[in-house]
Amino acid sequence: MSFKDELNSLFVDESQIPEEYRIEPIHQREYLVNGEMRTWDGDVSEVSSPICVPTPEGLQRKVIGSYPLGTEKEAMEALDAAIAAYDNGRGEWPTMGVADRIKCLQTFVYKMSEQRELVIKLIMWEIGKSLADSTKEFDRTIEYINLTIDALKEIDRESSRFTMAEGVVAQIRRSPLGVVLCMGPFNYPLNETFTTLIPAIIMGNTVLFKPPKHGTLLHYPLLRAFQESFPKGVVNTVYGRGANVTPGLMATGKINVLAFIGSSKVANDLKKRHPKINRLRAVLSLDAKNAAIVTKSADLSIAVNECILGALSYNGQRCTAIKIIHVHKDVADEFLKLLSEGVAKLKFGLPWLKGVNLTPVAEPGKPAYLEECITDAKANGAQVVNENGGENVASFVYPAIVYPVNDKMKLYREEQFGPVIPVIPFESIEEPIQYQIDSPHGMQVSIFSNDPIETAQLIDPFVNLVSRVNINAQCQRGPDVFPFTGRKDSAEGTLSVNDALRSFSIRSLVATKLNDANKELLNEIVHDHDSNFLSTDYIF
Repeated sequence: MSFKDELNSLFVDESQIPEEYRIEPIHQREYLVNGEMRTWDGDVSEVSSPICVPTPEGLQRKVIGSYPLGTEKEAMEALDAAIAAYDNGRGEWPTMGVADRIKCLQTFVYKMSEQRELVIKLIMWEIGKSLADSTKEFDRTIEYINLTIDALKEIDRESSRFTMAEGVVAQIRRSPLGVVLCMGPFNYPLNETFTTLIPAIIMGNTVLFKPPKHGTLLHYPLLRAFQESFPKGVVNTVYGRGANVTPGLMATGKINVLAFIGSSKVANDLKKRHPKINRLRAVLSLDAKNAAIVTKSADLSIAVNECILGALSYNGQRCTAIKIIHVHKDVADEFLKLLSEGVAKLKFGLPWLKGVNLTPVAEPGKPAYLEECITDAKANGAQVVNENGGENVASFVYPAIVYPVNDKMKLYREEQFGPVIPVIPFESIEEPIQYQIDSPHGMQVSIFSNDPIETAQLIDPFVNLVSRVNINAQCQRGPDVFPFTGRKDSAEGTLSVNDALRSFSIRSLVATKLNDANKELLNEIVHDHDSNFLSTDYIF
């Protein structure tokens, strides 16, 4: 059997799919606004899985459902609901005590957990992520929510006392910002979406939540959990084409925070639509072209293993993926040999196969784009150095190692977001440093070296060019308590469990002159629990 035939055989008839992994189409005809599950009878968007099935017309993406294709009208109704629920900071949710907000979120976690099996299956089918990684995404999201609750408790404990300075007494707490528009990515449609959505909610904001284009349907089973866990208008969904529904929302000037994970081009366009950009807080995680640098003193076995994980986990469809590798000329041949051997050992197949490493790519146009990138690289002097590299059938693309890459090629600058590994030879460490200086991106870098002086000479410039320097390890987001951000076009704001809570809030204080009358006034308010803000309650 030829390799092409082997790839064709990946996609099997539906009758051959193990019963526990089959999916019944889910046709969503309702959406959440103002605490109501409203019926939708308008246009819908069909959801086609990257998992293909044989048909008389050839391999076709399996249709697994559909969802409402909302318009600007429904988006504005959602905005009105969020504005009303916030009520200029006087609504039930923004004035609710922290302990009660936490109880609402804990209720949501319980109800969300009841949908675990279905959501995991939908992640797998909607975006082609392996069953193991889909499961990990759900469980990590639950863990993230619980860590967020713990972090908020700690912040509130620190804020539960009064501060005195220069004859003034004050209580300083974090307050919500207003209405937040949350838009997540397709590659981690649950986890990364919730890393902005959950802290935005728990800090007392009201939200408009637009699911990603790929990975929309998996949120449907959670809508009732949102409805039943939070007061009306706190969580409102927005469906439809982003270009149709989001510009109008931003143009109202009533969005206080934009939380967006996607491309810098879209983020810039959305921000420009806001009539008062100075009033808009943005929390953005954007483009990245994370580099790995393999020096001649690197342990090549470690470098190869980590680069394969970094470049090809979830087929390279991660903002934190290693998207280009700089390798010293003296070790380039050996590195490429080991890298090719490592890629050849990866198991490819459909997402439910045990131990599978490579699965179909999520975006319909991605195989053609990657082929275009490879063709462009070959035309400018590079080769695919691994056997079968770049072979593709339908939605599946076999990894391609492309070498030597130069600045004339698309792969040199463009974020390929797929299973293509560009490799650049270098002689001086100034070359990868200059690459990063010239790059519009600045998220992370991975340095592979066992020489302490050499490593130090790379650490010092790179900490001021990117936000995270990984030593002898792949680029990655976690642990979630670590800051996750970027420079240049890669991010705005910082996301970690603690940083996210700060990003979606502002420090507010109540202060007065320290005298007997004011002390008596404050003591009475606190003693009688007349204010949710002024409080010395300690949350355990």
